[in-house]
Amino acid sequence: MKDYFSKLLNYDRYQNGVMLQAIKSAGSPERAVQLMAHLLGSQQVWLTRCKKEQGAIGGAIWPDWKVEELESIMDQNYQNWQAHIDGLTDGNFSEVILYKDSKGNPHQNILVDILAHVFNHGTHHRAQVGQLLKQAGLETLPVTDYIFYIRNQSK
Repeated sequence: MKDYFSKLLNYDRYQNGVMLQAIKSAGSPERAVQLMAHLLGSQQVWLTRCKKEQGAIGGAIWPDWKVEELESIMDQNYQNWQAHIDGLTDGNFSEVILYKDSKGNPHQNILVDILAHVFNHGTHHRAQVGQLLKQAGLETLPVTDYIFYIRNQSK
């Protein structure tokens, strides 16, 4: 299971980089930058929860980051998530994670479901960013489908 989630993490990092370059080439539309910052900030929040750092929400869900900051944040998120995944055993993936949402409400989910959420959340917001970039005049959007990524990785 560790290999599977590492593969998804690599896909997520690659596509975030692709979308970040597209954002820059479209003149860094404000809302697209905000969505990428949200995507990256949320990754940090979820990692804090998955690491069971009690009492910590993990950071801002809608951080006010500038486009120039996003690449280094993206890389740091990847390194931190990869280190966390590398430290897991197969049994860890079925562990219940207790956490509080941004409003302070308590929740619990198993780690495998949280990981699925983190990667799906990224896909969702990259699609939104794509629509914003089309509206900003970008004629050709990058292909971000997982299967295309996998095909290109196996070449």
